[in-house]
Parts: sequence; structure tokens; C-alpha cells
Amino acid sequence: MIERKYTRQIHIGKIKIGGGAAVSVQSMTNTKTDDTAATVGQIKALARAGCDIVRMAVPDMESAQNIGNIKNLTAMPLVADIHFDYRLALTAIEQGIDALRINPGNIGDRERVQKVVSAAKKKNIPIRIGVNAGSLDKKILLKYGHVTAQAMVDSAMEHVHILEDMDFHDIKISLKSHDVPLTIEAYRLMSQTADYPLHLGITEAGTANTGVIKSAVGIGILLSEGIGDTFRISLTGDPVNEVKAANEILKTLGLREYGPTLVSCPTCGRCNINLAGIADQVERKLADISVPIKVAVMGCVVNGPGEARDADIGIAGGKGEGLLFRKGKIIRKVSENDLVSQLFKEIDKISQL
Repeated sequence: MIERKYTRQIHIGKIKIGGGAAVSVQSMTNTKTDDTAATVGQIKALARAGCDIVRMAVPDMESAQNIGNIKNLTAMPLVADIHFDYRLALTAIEQGIDALRINPGNIGDRERVQKVVSAAKKKNIPIRIGVNAGSLDKKILLKYGHVTAQAMVDSAMEHVHILEDMDFHDIKISLKSHDVPLTIEAYRLMSQTADYPLHLGITEAGTANTGVIKSAVGIGILLSEGIGDTFRISLTGDPVNEVKAANEILKTLGLREYGPTLVSCPTCGRCNINLAGIADQVERKLADISVPIKVAVMGCVVNGPGEARDADIGIAGGKGEGLLFRKGKIIRKVSENDLVSQLFKEIDKISQL
């Protein structure tokens, strides 16, 4: 059982962040935010995949002014990602955005920051302070000589203090780098420094192949230590893949029960069926199922009902045939060609219980 670090609680729309709330999954659209149809379509796809919160880039006034149109077509809590122009933040707030991602230091002088903070406070809109290792303030880099975990924490706290001085405390913090050990160290240090909720992430992690591994290692370690209240897996490509990976990480750590879990053995010389092909078929078909069941695809009777006895339903391969088993008990023998179809007949029965 993972003991979570206690943090203050904020709300992004209907989602609670911190304060013992469940760890939430975030993603970010890669559509143009001024394109309502494309953006809403992607948000809906992310919701179906199990996303809790979606962030959108707001690079210009056309995007900011379109937030209301998007909000009217989805119940998903939305975050506006804004840099440099404080007027975009004010417009996003007017349009009904649920949260902001800004750095107070890059949106202008104190008067401009105060305008954003006052508008956000009036509507109970939280602000995420997002620090990236690749864009630290020059004076911070001069102090430490290079990017360190302490430099990242100092940079974040400098921005936090700006908001605190304006009596604003509805804050969450992120400290991202593509360097996994650096990111882990920075979040550990921040967890000891402040009690604001933390948004985890490995920035610019890469494609689905490499980025998932880097993110699973970095974010998984932190979550296993009880650090982190919400997170995003940052991958190049379709953001739906980010959400799928995020949910797998939470399931693996026992932090979320969502959808089916596939267990399959690596095979050995005892295997006499095309287990790799069968496992691929099962994995694809399971993608359409939301019931949290455990499915085992095992290569032989040795690694079948015995080792996978906790599976709700499973296959144990034989020679040109296999056994269907449920909770370690054999149901019947099936030919290899019918294993997948018969497996899913049993899954349908379980899903209807």
C-alpha cells in the first residue's frame, strides 16, 4: 500500500487534486485551439481513454476567445497553457477555463500578474507553476553554474512567492526535465520544501517507444514514494497514447482500477502454439473493453492455471490446442484456432455479471 504525501487540495473543474484525492491523469491536445471541431474531437477521444484533465495551448487571442465554444461542447476540465501575454490569461478566464498554466515571471510586470491573479482568485481558478529544466532563469543558472534539482526548486519557489505575496495559494507545481534522475531529485526536494500539490512529468520524453519507458521509470518511482497528485505522460504523436500509458502506470502501482489487465508469459521451448500472435489479438480486442478484469495468455500448462490462478480468465497453450481456465480452474479444452473467440465469449459472460 503506497502512503501518499499529504498536500493542499485544489480543484480543476470537478477534479480534486491533492489532499488525499486519487492521482489524476492529464494530457494535452495537439490540435489548434481555435479549431473547435478538431479540439473537441480530440478531447472526447482522450476522455474515452480515461483522461481526467486536458490542457490546451493558447498561443494567440483567437485561441483564447474560442475556449468558451470548446467548453460548451465538453464536460472535461480544461487548462489553458499560456506564456508571455497576460491578456490571453484574462481572456481564458473570461471564457470559463478551469485552470491556468503560467509562469508569473514571464507574463509581464507585477501589475499585469496582479490582474491575472485577481481574476483567477475571483473565479477560484488554480494556477500551475511550470518549471522546465531547459528554460531556467539566467540568474538561477548563474548561481548554480548548471541545471540542478535545487536550481529547479528555487526557480519554482520564486514564482510561487510572487503569487503568495498577492495572497494567492490555489497553486500546483511541476518541475520537468527530459533527464529522469534530475527530475526525480527535483520532485523529491520540492516535496520536502512545500505542501502544494505536484504535477509530475518527464518533459520531451520522446516517442511512444522510448518515452513510455522514461516516463514509467521517472513517474513510477515518484508515485511509488507517494509523491505526485496528477501527471502527464508526454509523448510525440497521438495524445491518446499518453493516457493509455498513464493508466497502465497507475494500474501497475495499484493506484487505479481501470480496464483490463493482460498477463502473458514470454514463452519457451515448451510452447507449441503461436502465443505471440494470440497475445497480440487478445491485446487488441481488450482495448475495446472497460471492465477491470485480469486476462492471462500463457504458453503451456506449467505456466497456465497454476501461475496465473489469480486471473479472472485465461488461456494455457497445448499442442495445437489450449485450455481455457478461470481463477485457476480449467473450464474446457479448445482448438488453437478457436482460443481467442472462446476466450472472449467467457469475457463477455464475466462483463455481464
